[in-house]
Amino acid sequence: MLFTITAAFRRVTGITPEILARMGIKGLILDLDNTLTTHDNPVPGDGVFEWLDCMKKNNIRLMIVSNNHAPRVRPFAEMLGLEFVSEGKKPLTKGFSEAVKRMGLPKKSVAAVGDQIYTDVLGANLFGIKMLFVTPIEHETTTFFKIKRKLEIPFLPKKFIENKK
Repeated sequence: MLFTITAAFRRVTGITPEILARMGIKGLILDLDNTLTTHDNPVPGDGVFEWLDCMKKNNIRLMIVSNNHAPRVRPFAEMLGLEFVSEGKKPLTKGFSEAVKRMGLPKKSVAAVGDQIYTDVLGANLFGIKMLFVTPIEHETTTFFKIKRKLEIPFLPKKFIENKK
């Protein structure tokens, strides 16, 4: 199914190495805006630095794939010490394919992490990888996003994995 979500979390920081190990995931393709930070914000969200450090210590490979242009993505990725693919063209599979190739992992060991149904979720499913949905950090205020978010409602997850920590 095109809008299948493997697991849903309130925030990216709710994803733990233990959960990933149970799913057989060794690499994460991370969305940028409203997943790691708010839209167009140059600073990561609360707890993101610590979460990334935990992922790295547990040998989880990480790469940002964003539809944004390099001038937005590069400084953010460099600040986090992550590789990136800009202009990923999600939901098309170009960005996912490049990321998996650069990670050197089989597709079955990689999951996408993101907040948008029509880019992140659809793209992960078209590419054939697991999808870890996170609720947006903050809802955008533009008319385009307001309409898009309303259209996503039928596909949003009903159950979330809650981090007990």
